[in-house]
Amino acid sequence: QVQLVESGGGLVQAGGSLRLACEDSARTFRSYALGWFRQGPGKEREFVATISWSGATQDVAEAVKGRFTISRDKAIDTVYLQMNSLKPEDTAVYYCAAARSTTRRVDRYDYWGQGTQVTVSS
Repeated sequence: QVQLVESGGGLVQAGGSLRLACEDSARTFRSYALGWFRQGPGKEREFVATISWSGATQDVAEAVKGRFTISRDKAIDTVYLQMNSLKPEDTAVYYCAAARSTTRRVDRYDYWGQGTQVTVSS
């Protein structure tokens, strides 16, 4: 069973950086695409980025393109979301999720982590 655990969230000032990590504690998502989503206060969960199992295919939402980068270290079964030039509107709970292929659709992701809070102060 896929078990995803996020880490790396916290409080940062606008313009700062954070790196989120998503680890599969059961080491079973090696054939899955991984995605990052976020949900701000009073908002729906939205797509942030996704990466294929091989790492060759990546997609990043327009709202964060040029600031956020997704990467994957297959050797340690971990996916990262490097977030630079953070803005207050990036404040949200960030979730890692696994799907059979890269997609922006929330309903295509079968497994989800518990989320990690990112707060960006102005």
